Amino acid sequence: MTGDKRSLSGRTAVVTGASRGIGLGIARRLIDQGANVVITARKAETLREAVEELGPQARGVAGKADDDEHRAETIAAAVAAFGGVDILVNNAGINPVAGPLADLDLGAARKILEVNLLGALGWTQRAIKDGGLTTGSVINICSVAGVTPSPGIAFYGVSKAALSHLTACLAVELGPGIRVNAVAPAVVKTRFATPLYQGREEAVAASYPLKRLGVPEDVAGAVAFLASDDAAWLTGQTLVLDGGLSLMGGSVA
Repeated sequence: MTGDKRSLSGRTAVVTGASRGIGLGIARRLIDQGANVVITARKAETLREAVEELGPQARGVAGKADDDEHRAETIAAAVAAFGGVDILVNNAGINPVAGPLADLDLGAARKILEVNLLGALGWTQRAIKDGGLTTGSVINICSVAGVTPSPGIAFYGVSKAALSHLTACLAVELGPGIRVNAVAPAVVKTRFATPLYQGREEAVAASYPLKRLGVPEDVAGAVAFLASDDAAWLTGQTLVLDGGLSLMGGSVA
């Protein structure tokens, strides 16, 4: 970290889906750079443990990302504890099904869109209307599966491709006060992504030019950059974090 432009001191971030994995890594990094953080997750006990780990700059609100009452409660908690919202990280995402699109259960598809796409929009709306987000940053967590076809998790990729386009649309509408960007990771070593590499990590990593899978810290560093003043002239972009995988024409599935 160099200079003051990456300092997030005095700012408050809401990070969804952050009791473990990428979300927790992001919350930890934002706190390290001075921010206060409110994190969310479905399971209250796991969330409590994450808040204890993060320390006094963190608060937690349990609930479902696609529940607007939960979104309102979380934003209200950020306002009560820290005065408002300056950074929103839409990390919560699901992929409850796998297999070919021809066999996809449409109910599951709707749920994926509710959480991964409409949830992100709902969180953004709440942060603006209730959290006082008029100058600051929104960062959406997309996926390389939304950049290149990934058989087996294709509809998850569709939802993330839509989220990337939503990022660009919001950037146009919310500027100049609010910057909106996204990151699109390939396989990151988390419980969520375990089915994509379990038992064959070395073989999967061999297809990446950097010869390793991602870790939450890789994503957290990019998110912290996008939230900082170092990215003050950057909006509407989706930053691909894939160890070079897409250069080789590879997919995450």
